[in-house]
Amino acid sequence: MHHALKATARAWLATGRPAMLVQVLATRGSVPREAGTRMLVAADTGADSVAGTIGGGHLELQAIARARALLAAGVQQAQDQAIALGPTLGQCCGGALTLRTAPLDAAALAAWPDEPALFTLQLYGAGHVGRAIVQLLERLPCAVQWIDAREAEFPAAASAPHIQRLCVEPVEAEVRLAPPGAFYLVLTHSHDLDLAITEAILRRGDFAYLGLIGSATKRARFFSRLQQRGVGAAALARLTCPIGVPGIPGKQPEQMAVAVVAQLLQHAASQG
Repeated sequence: MHHALKATARAWLATGRPAMLVQVLATRGSVPREAGTRMLVAADTGADSVAGTIGGGHLELQAIARARALLAAGVQQAQDQAIALGPTLGQCCGGALTLRTAPLDAAALAAWPDEPALFTLQLYGAGHVGRAIVQLLERLPCAVQWIDAREAEFPAAASAPHIQRLCVEPVEAEVRLAPPGAFYLVLTHSHDLDLAITEAILRRGDFAYLGLIGSATKRARFFSRLQQRGVGAAALARLTCPIGVPGIPGKQPEQMAVAVVAQLLQHAASQG
C-alpha cells in the first residue's frame, strides 16, 4: 500500500496540512516492519490524522507522539532515533530499528521511491465481483486496466490512479494491447463474451495468469468449445477456472474477491 500512502502524502502536501513522515530507516533482528516502511502523522488529531503503519503497538504510539512533539516544536530537520524493541519498549520482538522522523515537504515526496507494480492486470467486467476485486486492488501496487463495454456499470466514485477504466467495444480487442506477461481476469456478464476474450488471450499465449470466473461445469464446456476452435491442450491447461485460492467456499462478491486477489498475489510471488 506504499503507493496509496504516497498519494495521501501528496494530497496532504497540496492542501498544506502540517505533517511528519516517519520511516523505518534500518532494522536488525526481529522487527514488526521492514526498512522503507513509512507512516504519516498530521499535526491535528482527527480521525484520519495518521496514515500507514510502522507496526502498531507501543512503538507506533511513541512514534506518533514524538512526531507531533517535533511538529509542535517547529523542527525542520530529520531526526533519527535508534530503538531496541525489547529493552526500550518491552515488545516481544527482540530486534532493533532506526526511525527517521522528518517534515513532510516537497523534498521528502521527491525522495519517496515509487513501489514497483506486482503485476499488470486486464480485468474484464465491472459487475459485482469485478467491483469487489477492484476495491482490494486499489490499495495494492499493481497496474490495472478495468474493461467493460457498459459505462454505467463502473461505480460513480473515481478509482485510484493505477486503476484505468476502459469503456470500449469490442472489449476482446484490448487483449492484444496488454504487455507480455500480463495477468488477465475474465468476469463479464456474458458467457459468449467470456469465451471470446478467453480465446483471444489463449491464442496470444504469453500470459502469466488467466483466470475465468465460473464453475467446473463452465470450465469443461469452455474447454470443449475452445478445443473445437483449435486451441491447444497446453494453452488450455494454463487456464484457471474456477478462480480463487481453494478453501474459501463463500460466493459473495467480497469473499470471492479476497480469494481471487490472494491467487493473484501467489502468482506474482511465483514470478519473482
